Amino acid sequence: MATPSRKTSTPTPLPSKRPPPRDPSSEVPSKRRTSAPPAPPLPSSGPFVEGSIVRIAMENFLTYDICEVCPGPHLNMIIGANGTGKSSIVCAICLGLAGKPAFMGRADKVGFFVKRGCSKGMVEIELFRTSGNLVITREIDVAKNQSFWFINKKSTTQKVVEEQVAALNIQVSNLCQFLPQDKVGEFAKLSKIELLEATEKSIGPPEMHRYHCELKNFREKEKQLETSCKEKTEYLEKMIQRNERYKQDVERFYERKRHLDLIEMLEAKRPWVEYENVRQEYEEVKLARDRVKDEVRKLKEGQIPMTRRIEEIETQRHNLESQIKVKATDIKETSQKCKQKQDVIERKDKHIEELQQALIVKQNEEHDRQRRISNTRKMIEDLQNELKSTENCVNLQPQIDAITNDLRRVQDEKELCESEIIDKHKERETLEKEKKSVNDQIVQFDNLMNQKEDKLRQRYRDTYDAVLWLRNNRDKFKQRVYEPIMLTINMKDNRNAKYIENHIPSNDLRAFVFESQEDMEVFLKEVRDNKKLRVNAVIAPKSSYADRAPSRSLNELKQYGFFSYLRELFDAPAPVMSYLCSQYHIHEVPVGTERTRERIERVIQETRLKQIYTAEEKYVVKTSFYSNKVISSNTSLKVAQFLTVTVDLEQRRHLEEHLKEINRKLRAVESGLIALRETNKHLEHKDNELRQKKKELLERKNKKRQLEQKISSKLGSLKLMEQDTCNLEEEERKASTKIKEINVQKAKLVTELTNLIKSCTSLHIQKVNLVLQNTTVISEKNKLESDYMAISSQLRLTEQHFIELDESRQRLLQKCKELMKRARQVCNLSAEQTVPQEYQTSGPILPIQQVPTIPNGHNSSPPMAFQDLPNTLDEIDALLTEERSRASCFTGLNPTVVEEYTKREEEIEQLTQELKIKKVELDKYRENISQVKERWLNPLKELVEKINEKFSNFFSSMQCAGEVDLHTENEEDYDKYGIRIRVKFRSSTQLHELTPHHQSGGERSVSTMLYLMALQELNRCPFRVVDEINQGMDPINERRVFEMVVNTACKENTSQYFFITPKLLQNLPYSEKMTVLFVYNGPHMLEPNRWNLKAFLRRRRRITFTQPSQ
Repeated sequence: MATPSRKTSTPTPLPSKRPPPRDPSSEVPSKRRTSAPPAPPLPSSGPFVEGSIVRIAMENFLTYDICEVCPGPHLNMIIGANGTGKSSIVCAICLGLAGKPAFMGRADKVGFFVKRGCSKGMVEIELFRTSGNLVITREIDVAKNQSFWFINKKSTTQKVVEEQVAALNIQVSNLCQFLPQDKVGEFAKLSKIELLEATEKSIGPPEMHRYHCELKNFREKEKQLETSCKEKTEYLEKMIQRNERYKQDVERFYERKRHLDLIEMLEAKRPWVEYENVRQEYEEVKLARDRVKDEVRKLKEGQIPMTRRIEEIETQRHNLESQIKVKATDIKETSQKCKQKQDVIERKDKHIEELQQALIVKQNEEHDRQRRISNTRKMIEDLQNELKSTENCVNLQPQIDAITNDLRRVQDEKELCESEIIDKHKERETLEKEKKSVNDQIVQFDNLMNQKEDKLRQRYRDTYDAVLWLRNNRDKFKQRVYEPIMLTINMKDNRNAKYIENHIPSNDLRAFVFESQEDMEVFLKEVRDNKKLRVNAVIAPKSSYADRAPSRSLNELKQYGFFSYLRELFDAPAPVMSYLCSQYHIHEVPVGTERTRERIERVIQETRLKQIYTAEEKYVVKTSFYSNKVISSNTSLKVAQFLTVTVDLEQRRHLEEHLKEINRKLRAVESGLIALRETNKHLEHKDNELRQKKKELLERKNKKRQLEQKISSKLGSLKLMEQDTCNLEEEERKASTKIKEINVQKAKLVTELTNLIKSCTSLHIQKVNLVLQNTTVISEKNKLESDYMAISSQLRLTEQHFIELDESRQRLLQKCKELMKRARQVCNLSAEQTVPQEYQTSGPILPIQQVPTIPNGHNSSPPMAFQDLPNTLDEIDALLTEERSRASCFTGLNPTVVEEYTKREEEIEQLTQELKIKKVELDKYRENISQVKERWLNPLKELVEKINEKFSNFFSSMQCAGEVDLHTENEEDYDKYGIRIRVKFRSSTQLHELTPHHQSGGERSVSTMLYLMALQELNRCPFRVVDEINQGMDPINERRVFEMVVNTACKENTSQYFFITPKLLQNLPYSEKMTVLFVYNGPHMLEPNRWNLKAFLRRRRRITFTQPSQ
């Protein structure tokens, strides 16, 4: 039996069937627990054809941990029991050569091919190439369901791998080349067309399948063109016949149109005549405006010299102001330099002061050093005298030991006292816990416990009996069990009890609340099953709902009269509250007043609350699933029965007396604690005194050593102070020299400062002169500006007259434009469009803005389009009336007929051209089809004939009959061509086409195998894989097929062949060129590193030789 960590190996073929291999280690795939780098590419060898598989390596792949298979160049028989991993090798070939996982029929994701429990897997295929073997590696990541590709250890993409594999003519998706176990039945299901396509790809020249695809595309296009030409020809004939019927109506329509065109021309001339009259008036106003414009120009020209003089004076003023600004800047810079010199002189004075102060400091330091030396010497003398007078401290040790003993005794007493204090604290904590318990009981009575129990006993006797049983058996439960909800609820205001009792059903009000499922089962088994009591029980949610906030705050709802949510109206233990919130959403149900009921419609529409309580009613709101409308219903509140009771005062009094007794004990404990603290404080004081005495004795004992250390330290300090001397005379001399140097610098700075002050004074005088000149220039400018204003006044009057004339001209111009616009509209001309030839005069008509002159027939030659028309408005109106009468005589004409006639004429012309192009294109496609058909069909017929010859020979050797032919119903339908296989397994029957239904499973397997063998010698693919195709064959056919496979696949210059089977018949013929690979697995397999083929063969021979003697 195989285990999840089974070990699998594939040893070499039996030695009796073929010569020993060149290298036993290369014939045995290894399986190890740890990963190892794959072997380098094998060198090229003679028997292998281009693209054959030299090596297959797998790691964490399906049944294998690590395995390496080295197939032979010809027939490779892979044998092993079901489930050992034969098909895993087939899967490795397919996936390693960029095949799709779904093609194997096992899984659609590549991650499913990795061994269970592993995160990554690897497949490596080495292909033979004369230029150097090609090693393709595929690493599979289970988590990401991704593959990483490598070619000769270099990272690459799947597309590159597919191109490399296709270049070697390897087609793992072609059933004629690669037939996995799960696809054997599908081969017989291939249609004739699919079989032809697979055969072309497998053994045909590379261009054969391409020619076939081109023929199918050309034929499809040819059909489309033939259909299109036929349809267009028929449509064209119909269009021509239809136009002949409407020709006379079209001629009458155009006669009427000539009269309408003349009417249109007369209507177009009328506005041009009106326009000419307005234009002449416009010309007169324009001449008067031009005269006034000349006067304005002359006045403006008289202002030019005056303006030029004012500009010159303004320029002079600007120059003077610029010079004044420059002088002001120079004055500012000179003043700044004076300030800088003054600052430098002040810094020099400060430097002298600092030198003098530094000298004083050094003098004071020297005096202080002399004083410290004197004091240190005096201290050394005092310490030496004290050292001489120090008594002998040898006899102090007994006193120290006695004090140490007393100190130890005091500490023991202190520890005992502290232990008693701790005991008193524990006693006080116990009493406080008891006090808390009594207080809790009092609170329970405040929650109306006793009277609620009376109500419970009167209404639900079984529930009351269960409460009594629970109080006597609480030790049977692991977690706390809460009595019925109606007993644990404590209303804050009895008036609100009706809301709770109307919201929570009576079954849940009398239900026990559990925190554990196990406790509830124990309770129900005892109470329901044993005592036969009818009780209810519920479980509180594991996650607390008690503190969950409502979806809307109460402040938002107060405007509607709501004053609280149901949860805030009472107190209850946390698990009970959590259950009610979870089951009945009491934290989401608000309680309102009479005000809420008065505006209930608004509340329902705006708040979208599902349940609402008013003073005396309950509202339930729902939304229809179909119409999405809001539906509400209301019911009157019932009177509360269980939650409106008072407290039992007697029981409460007993509890209060017990509480007083506990308080008395607490006071006694507190008194004892105070006495113990006083004792502890006295012992603490005594302990401190003994420690102080011990410290003083130790200090006396160590005093001599301390005095010697102090004397040594003081001597060292004295030596350092005596070495740190200072020469005051030298310091005074240096300071005096530096002060003299600074005074010399100060004298130089004072001289420079005096020169700067003189320069600043001169600049101020120059600035005053410039200011006086600027004042004179400004006075002259003001006089010129006054004269300029007088002339400007006269100019304004003239310009006003000009404006009035210009406005009159604009009005006339606007009127001209409107008349021109109307005339152009009549003539269907845009504002930018030039007048067409039929409307033009001897000269072109200008745009509206240039006010063109339109001839009126009296003083200029008439327009070319208007020359035969009347020149007066009366004549035009008379002619219009006549032409309109003539045009009205043509009745019953439909403009749509003319439009359709013209449109059909255009379509006829267009269709004629398109039909001509389509026929040329059709002739071109027919020529292409003829050329490609000749290149494709003749080689295909030869290829099918060769396949038929070999297929027939194989069937004849089995005393059966079979043939292969190229089948088609119509020679021109290239997409219907296919290969038809017909077989006959009994002499009494006729040849029948191979189908999934007519032949048996074994007959289909034999036919499939023989067809593949017929392709073997013609095949240009490097290898072929057939997985367990012999399973459905009877022994006779299996033996015959096996002989043919051996004979065909072991010939020279044939492609590599993989034949996978779980079993073989006995005494089958074998060839020396075969490679037989046995696949074993199991929990007791030999470790791969211990496998030795030669030793195994020797051991096998010894066993064979010794068996007869036994």
